[in-house]
Amino acid sequence: MIGLLLIIFSISGGVLLGLATLDKWDGDKNFFNKIAGVLAPFQTVIGGALIVLAIITFRGQILFNVLRILGGLLLLTHVFVKVPALEESLHKISDKLMPFKAIIGIALIVVGVLGIF
Repeated sequence: MIGLLLIIFSISGGVLLGLATLDKWDGDKNFFNKIAGVLAPFQTVIGGALIVLAIITFRGQILFNVLRILGGLLLLTHVFVKVPALEESLHKISDKLMPFKAIIGIALIVVGVLGIF
């Protein structure tokens, strides 16, 4: 059950993070923009679930779970302002990861699709 949730949240988070690149690949169809429009209100839930589920299953696939945690941190960037105790350190981490946002997003989609098989 946790594996299925990880697959769903990995693909959803990957679409949200890699939207700029996916939009270029899509052309004029706006397929990924429509999906991201539906997923955008759930960005906080997807990011939190990626972090929590990756920590729960950390022993199994360490590299994939580190990627999921990084993706979750990028998705939760807007929430860090509301956590005064951790705001500065988490904000620094997310600022350093921001140039790799699209790469992490595409990698999350790949990890999610690989999880299906």
